Amino acid sequence: MKDISIEDPSWASASPSLGPAADPAAEQITRAIERDIFRGRLRPGEKLREEELAERFEASRHHVRAALARLAQIGIVVKERNRGALVRRFTADEVQQIYEIREMLQRQATLRIALPAAQETVQRLSTINDGYEEAVRSGDFHRIHETNDRFHTELFGLCGNELLVSLINNYMELTYAIRGAAFADPENLDKSREHHRIMLRLLSGTDSWALAQICVDHIQITKEQYLSTLRESAEAPTLSSRMGP
Repeated sequence: MKDISIEDPSWASASPSLGPAADPAAEQITRAIERDIFRGRLRPGEKLREEELAERFEASRHHVRAALARLAQIGIVVKERNRGALVRRFTADEVQQIYEIREMLQRQATLRIALPAAQETVQRLSTINDGYEEAVRSGDFHRIHETNDRFHTELFGLCGNELLVSLINNYMELTYAIRGAAFADPENLDKSREHHRIMLRLLSGTDSWALAQICVDHIQITKEQYLSTLRESAEAPTLSSRMGP
């Protein structure tokens, strides 16, 4: 596995929380490509050719380049010397190692939460989760991502260790390209919503180990979804060959 560091700017910049792009045309292209990636139309490691994208979107190369720069900024596209832009691809080994770290961090944070949590705390998290549920029902990718991450940041923030929470958030941002595929899968979203409900119930109880375990089980959804995508992409044709000359 190549060296991966949360201090590496190319990884640390993978923050989906950045503001919208200034160019509306480029932003529309950005959103369309992002949906294609998360829905599996564009697969990990697939090359994004400017000329093909410009033709598809009936847009200028300038707008396409701006869109690709934005996608690189939020961490789901990478630009490589002499190869151009590609859909960001983690290897299976990288995914396993990153998720091992996520499991350790999240388990320790959860075990530090004092249970039962105050009623107002549970209510605050329930309100955030209501927003997540509504985003899922409406199929809004960005609201799903935003409300999901807000729910977990608030939950882990209850551990009282700001550095630990910061590390958890860093790895959440690092895995945006991995987690995004699950946002487009209705079955996985149903599992995610059920896990959130269980977490809320456990916050009102006293079983710290059960709460920690559901938090670890919860992230397996996105890990397994991405590993499945990697297996499929190794056998499937690229978008260019599917679309024909």
